[in-house]
Amino acid sequence: MFITGFAIFLGLVFIFIKLPRRTMLRWLNYDVVLDVAVTLIVLVVHFGTFSGVMAATFAGLLTSVGTSLAKRAFGHIKGDLYYPGLIRLRV
Repeated sequence: MFITGFAIFLGLVFIFIKLPRRTMLRWLNYDVVLDVAVTLIVLVVHFGTFSGVMAATFAGLLTSVGTSLAKRAFGHIKGDLYYPGLIRLRV
């Protein structure tokens, strides 16, 4: 269950990394919405078995932790303003 949840989360991380920086930083402004959306989508996709639901729940928890850490590390864009995190990106 945990390995499957981690694999789902890792796939989401790779997709997030491939996004353009501005898009990634704009999405990090809506971190709670992103967490809820990802969690609901993976729950719907993996619904049907206990292990699938547990893997999706674990992936949702990892996504929540990941978006919180990414927002603190890289910051976010709200409107046209960039609020940098610990690591300032060129945007």
